Amino acid sequence: MEGPEDDGEVSVAEFQQILSDKMELLDMDEEFMHRYLNAGFSGGEKKQNEVLQAALLEPSVAVLDEIDSGLDIDRLQDVSKGINALRDEQGTGVLQITHYQRILDYVEPDHVHVMIDGEVAKSGGADLAEKLEDKGYDWVRDEVYEAA
Repeated sequence: MEGPEDDGEVSVAEFQQILSDKMELLDMDEEFMHRYLNAGFSGGEKKQNEVLQAALLEPSVAVLDEIDSGLDIDRLQDVSKGINALRDEQGTGVLQITHYQRILDYVEPDHVHVMIDGEVAKSGGADLAEKLEDKGYDWVRDEVYEAA
């Protein structure tokens, strides 16, 4: 969001245009722009706002910790579209922490890692997440403790 003098400052008008562009990228209703930050927002709207904030900040990597927690199916799809836009259109790397497969139905992971006791115990592709959904985590724990 560099300004005309590349000093990092932007005018209010420039910020409003940037915000409008990012909301369009994330397919968000511009009505959000006219509300106070998170005031009166549902849980799902707050999660959408988190993705919008990441889009505005343009980080090289965004860490999304349980962004799918508490979302109904409609908001899950909205948030997922935003995450996909961050990744695919803005080039942001996304580290998504989740306990559930359902968001991975909309945001396909490149890599899946299972952590046990603070360490990566198992890694794989999207098929690993599907296996976890089918079988739970116990089989990974068993593998880790058998190898120890």
